[in-house]
Order: sequence, then structure tokens, then C-alpha cells
Amino acid sequence: MAGHAIPHFQNDGGHAAIEIGVKEFMCTGANVPFDHPHIYIDMGDDNEKVCSYCSTLYRYNPNLKADQTEPAGCVFHVKAA
Repeated sequence: MAGHAIPHFQNDGGHAAIEIGVKEFMCTGANVPFDHPHIYIDMGDDNEKVCSYCSTLYRYNPNLKADQTEPAGCVFHVKAA
């Protein structure tokens, strides 16, 4: 399976907020099988956006790369069957 063109993030840890290095991304809520529908979120001119499914607050941090989060470990990875 090819990698994601748009970064995907999850919040298994139940963090109040997650800092990310992109403004366009997908929220999965949690890892499979506890994920919600994977939704596209675009922050636009804002620096924060709340997921309408899981209420995770995402904050843009320009110092992070597309595959980095703060706290660490919130990038969603597809696991092979």
C-alpha cells in the first residue's frame, strides 16, 4: 500500500491538544479498530482546529515536519494485515 499523500493523525493517548507541522490533514480519532471516519481538516488561515468527531484540538507548529507531532506518537500508520 502506498503512503498517505495527506498526513493522518490519531489521538490514542487522549491528549487535550496535539501540535502538528501541517495545516491540511486527516484525523482518524484513534488507531484501528477504535478509529472514527477519517476526515479531512483544513486549518486555512487559522492555527488551530477541532475535529468534529473526536474533539481533538490540533495546533499548527511550523517547527514540526509533516510526520512529527507533539506529543510524539500521534501519526497514524496503516498496519498490514
